Amino acid sequence: MKNSETPILLGDLNQLADPGAISVIVGDGTKRRDYLVVQNAGAIQVYENACPHQGTPLETLAGRFFNHDQTRLLCSTHGAEFRIGDGICTKGPCEGKSLICVEFIIADGAIFLHPVDGAE
Repeated sequence: MKNSETPILLGDLNQLADPGAISVIVGDGTKRRDYLVVQNAGAIQVYENACPHQGTPLETLAGRFFNHDQTRLLCSTHGAEFRIGDGICTKGPCEGKSLICVEFIIADGAIFLHPVDGAE
């Protein structure tokens, strides 16, 4: 996205549960990207929605991103668990690796991709 383009909306803060997460798909074809927007204890994080083990999205069931007690993000493909705040894998086949953090901005109660993401 070039700086002169309209920012890409990922979600509204008031529609994101705490804890809560949503998947947002942006673009199509070779420019398609899947982002994971997470809120926990009032803190927001945005990651690429791709497990570092095999690149699959974390959820196989729509909207299911957390382990049973909602303390870790869960990859439902192979059971990897990730810390919510920094995306580091603490359990599973990609232990020690991490989700890819994505820069974002918050403006007017909404979460947007940071203007430099996807720059051409």
